[in-house]
Amino acid sequence: MPARLRLLDPTTVAAALARLHAGEEEKGDRRLLVKHYLAVLEDRVPGRSVEVRVPPYAAVQAVPGVRHTRGTPPAVVETDGGTWIDLASGATTWAEAEAAGLIRASGQRADLAPYLPLT
Repeated sequence: MPARLRLLDPTTVAAALARLHAGEEEKGDRRLLVKHYLAVLEDRVPGRSVEVRVPPYAAVQAVPGVRHTRGTPPAVVETDGGTWIDLASGATTWAEAEAAGLIRASGQRADLAPYLPLT
């Protein structure tokens, strides 16, 4: 089983978000934020019925329900790093991102709107 992602301290998250939104992103900010917010989701919504993928950064399994162990998960959510950060931080809503075609979601429980934002 892969190691769980690590939660960052709030000061680090706030600083990285501020740089990102100011257009002054430093190398590694996006990766740190994506992994942090995936760790928050994994922590707050434990389970293994939905695989949330944010390539090339990481993927986690979350949401209670049918446990996934092998093969294709029963539900998959995939998006890019910027969209995941915006969803998790509340800069955009699930409905807005979905309408813009920024989320690929399939299967039961693949709607993460009830769990977002993660701030």
